[in-house]
Amino acid sequence: MRSPHPLSLRTVAVAATLPLVLATACGSADDDAAAPARSSAPASAEPTEVGAAAPRLALTYDGGVQILDATTLEVLADEPMDGFNRLNPAGDGRHFLVSTQGGFQLLDGGAWGEPHGDHGHYYTAEPRLTDVVFPAEKPGHVVAHEGRTVLFDDGTGDVTLFDSADIADPDVELSAFSTPEAHHGVAVELADGTMLVSDGTEDERSGVRILDADGEELAARDDCPSVHGETVAAGEAVVIGCQDGAVLWSGGELTKIQSPDAYGRIGNQFGTEDSPIVLGDYERSEDDRSRTVALIDTTTASVRLVDLPAPYWYQSFDRGPNGEGLVLTYDGNLQVIDVLTGAITRSIPVTAPWEESDDWQDPHPQVVVVDGIAYVTEPATRTIHAVDIAGGTVWKSAVLEVTPNELSGVSGDAEEHAEHEHEGEHDE
Repeated sequence: MRSPHPLSLRTVAVAATLPLVLATACGSADDDAAAPARSSAPASAEPTEVGAAAPRLALTYDGGVQILDATTLEVLADEPMDGFNRLNPAGDGRHFLVSTQGGFQLLDGGAWGEPHGDHGHYYTAEPRLTDVVFPAEKPGHVVAHEGRTVLFDDGTGDVTLFDSADIADPDVELSAFSTPEAHHGVAVELADGTMLVSDGTEDERSGVRILDADGEELAARDDCPSVHGETVAAGEAVVIGCQDGAVLWSGGELTKIQSPDAYGRIGNQFGTEDSPIVLGDYERSEDDRSRTVALIDTTTASVRLVDLPAPYWYQSFDRGPNGEGLVLTYDGNLQVIDVLTGAITRSIPVTAPWEESDDWQDPHPQVVVVDGIAYVTEPATRTIHAVDIAGGTVWKSAVLEVTPNELSGVSGDAEEHAEHEHEGEHDE
């Protein structure tokens, strides 16, 4: 084993090394601000108890972010925000984290659940963009897993960790560490405190490290060029992508899974806690507009390639309620993949035919599954579609007043084991 990696875990107070700060209107830190107030319903809107969880969607557009009722597709809130912003579920079933200027800003979806013995109570309130910001020079990946949320700052290499349920608590306890050099990276914390973290520089990334709860290195590999993304599969097997395959952490071992092609990039991965199979994109060249996806078996450390009827974009992926692989292809169909056999079991017509543009920040169709329904944006028509995966139909569509870009969703319930999902960070 290599010598211990120079990362030291530390617990920090809210006002310590990586403090929570209050954002001003322009998104910069307010040096005079105390710890942030709990993100909750505005004083003018008392919570309303409702009969069931009320899932929410959030979407960005050029100039702001909107929150939608996932059942009716009604726009509930429209918050102005400058710049190109990215969306991530925060891990508590209620909040989103917006990667924006100055850090990760907390967006309240306005719906949540509270357990009460053998049942739960559900509430809604007016959604809103809060003033709570986790500061970052270049906010990157957000990973929520097993009740813990991990933030990665690409500009500094700093990693911040906390309990997902406490994200809006002014007394939230933060843990933090820094990678040796800043890079476009990712980290995930497992249930026993084990950490998987990428390693690299601004110019090159090829390292994957496994740290125990005390920050001591358990395993390491340096053969994962362009290391990118992560997901967790059944049994807390973790897959992280490489330019020539993937690296798997499972059963206490860190294993390289080689692509069948010399250049076989798996940059974005989509797993579920119930399936040992991970769905990934797959490129055979840097200019490849691929129609091939990867199915990574975490029990055998092997990869199977599946060809689709048309190319896709890297954020037109997700997993269905029964672990199905979902990919929206250029022909406008949502391809439903049996991840055990690799068979395409259904092609659901959703959008008009489309193609990827040369600028990844341009609006493209995106796919997000919330509460068993696949939501698909169609920027060309300013439309969002709700797709019944089992029935194979679009059961509801709504025309928006803005052109949707990023899309994310939360359940509106307390999520004890939040999983995923902003794996679609582009490899810059």
